[in-house]
Amino acid sequence: MIVLGIDPGLVRTGWGVVAAQGADLRFIAAGVIAPSPKGTVPERLLALADDLDRVVAAHAPTDAAVEETFVSRHGTSTLRLGQARGVALLVIARAGVPVTEYMPNLVKKSLVGFGHAGKGQVQWIIERLLPGARGLGSDAADALAVAICHAHSRQTHERIAMPVTTA
Repeated sequence: MIVLGIDPGLVRTGWGVVAAQGADLRFIAAGVIAPSPKGTVPERLLALADDLDRVVAAHAPTDAAVEETFVSRHGTSTLRLGQARGVALLVIARAGVPVTEYMPNLVKKSLVGFGHAGKGQVQWIIERLLPGARGLGSDAADALAVAICHAHSRQTHERIAMPVTTA
């Protein structure tokens, strides 16, 4: 399974791709999409969509996972995050890739064991799980964390759904 993880944002959107087979994980690629801050919101959303289209085309994921919106006290920030998430979901759906959404605390808990882990802790564990992912920065590491969370979650659900055989 090739999983694309996305940590959306209008200023910086992290993306990461991993291959998962059983418990084995392999780093494929990761990066950050940072539209020009001088652009209008529609221009930045278009740039985000175009770059995500290129990522999906380049890596042909079989699954995708997007971090859900963290609701902050700042309504404008939450709205902008929601717009970036909408673009990410649209690009993935248009490519025909199944997408699952995960709450930030669930992603952190599944990797670090603590739902309120800091960005540094997430980055540290990603660098241990995926040695090729060293020095990518927190946005790309967060996206890889979303991808890994999905890979583990999907495999667990598949094992649970398997019929029990008797001898």
